[in-house]
Amino acid sequence: MSKTLTLADIPSQAGKRILITGANSGIGYYAAFTLARKGAHVILACRDRRKGEVALTRLATEAPGTGTELAILDLASLASVRDFAARQLDGGQPIDILINNAGVMAPPKHRQTADGFELQFGTNVLGHFALTGLLLPALQQAAAQTSEAPRIVTIASIAHKRGRVNFDDLQYKQNYGPMKSYQQSKLANLMLALEMDRRLRAVGSNILSVAAHPGVANTNLFQTGERSAVANAARKVMGYLIGAFLNTEAEGALPTLYAATYSGVTGGGYYGPQGFQEMCGDEIGPAKIAPQANDNAAAARLWNVCEELTGVRFL
Repeated sequence: MSKTLTLADIPSQAGKRILITGANSGIGYYAAFTLARKGAHVILACRDRRKGEVALTRLATEAPGTGTELAILDLASLASVRDFAARQLDGGQPIDILINNAGVMAPPKHRQTADGFELQFGTNVLGHFALTGLLLPALQQAAAQTSEAPRIVTIASIAHKRGRVNFDDLQYKQNYGPMKSYQQSKLANLMLALEMDRRLRAVGSNILSVAAHPGVANTNLFQTGERSAVANAARKVMGYLIGAFLNTEAEGALPTLYAATYSGVTGGGYYGPQGFQEMCGDEIGPAKIAPQANDNAAAARLWNVCEELTGVRFL
């Protein structure tokens, strides 16, 4: 079922604790802004303290009186992920909704995380995989305290349709391609979200694992990166055109908000805009899943690989 989503359609989130990675800008910021306005206490998990503080100041101006906090998290470092998760669990509070939003998109040159993984796979996939596993006790705590199912929302992309999981060289040490690696990471995000829901159902959990994609939106993920001044200028112009004719950042956040709050969402669902080629629009509903994302055997294999690479085992 699809639905045109407006702020009025989003139910009250009062009493909920919601954690959003990469919430200092773009889709993450607008999701945080909307959910805070709906009464949630929102944790902005950001890598850059200065940018996170700027986002908090902006929220105080645009959504005064709402409950938000900044927590520092570098998804490109498993040590940072473990420290962050430990601090969250030490607080003894539940997490009602976890939104795995942060991401790296198509750096022109092969780069590595602190742990030696290719930057996009290490950040987009392994960082979020480890974070989710380590924070699972807080989600289980929420499940025990309320009848409403906690949710894990993973942000994928229509780019997953062109992706292939290269099990022989997940880190693309050979023949690195910026978009090829990005497509792999977004396919992996979707596969793991679907696999997670299957595993949650198998153990009788009421936690929902769902995925969403923003279509094509003008976000800083598209605009920034280590490129020449000319290339960055061209991308900013393209970003303006995307915002004018496809989705703005705020519109790009609608599928995330739908997946996180809409009552009709089901575990294992994948949601996105219903406009032209799934690229735009404020009508949100089930998104198309490429056949390779529905390969359950490959998803189980990928899950096992992620456990081995991160040292985080759950479900």
